[in-house]
Amino acid sequence: MLIYGIALAAVSVIAFILYGADKSRARRGAWRIPEKVLLGFSFFGGAVGGVLGMLVFRHKTRHWYFWAVNLFGIVWQAALAVLLLYFGL
Repeated sequence: MLIYGIALAAVSVIAFILYGADKSRARRGAWRIPEKVLLGFSFFGGAVGGVLGMLVFRHKTRHWYFWAVNLFGIVWQAALAVLLLYFGL
């Protein structure tokens, strides 16, 4: 369980940084991070960081699919944590 928590935290930090970097690049008109990369990091472990990145940087908040992927990611990541705790893994 500890390893799972550390992995989620690490991926969330990366997702948060990616959302901030993409917002910065958008302001400068520079090359952007593809949406599938942002959504992939959010879904596969970084949903908390993705939501925080959306809120802190006010980035991608108008896109319903970003909210959907991040919220679904939080649900399945929390469900897996509960299962790991329940089965003592």
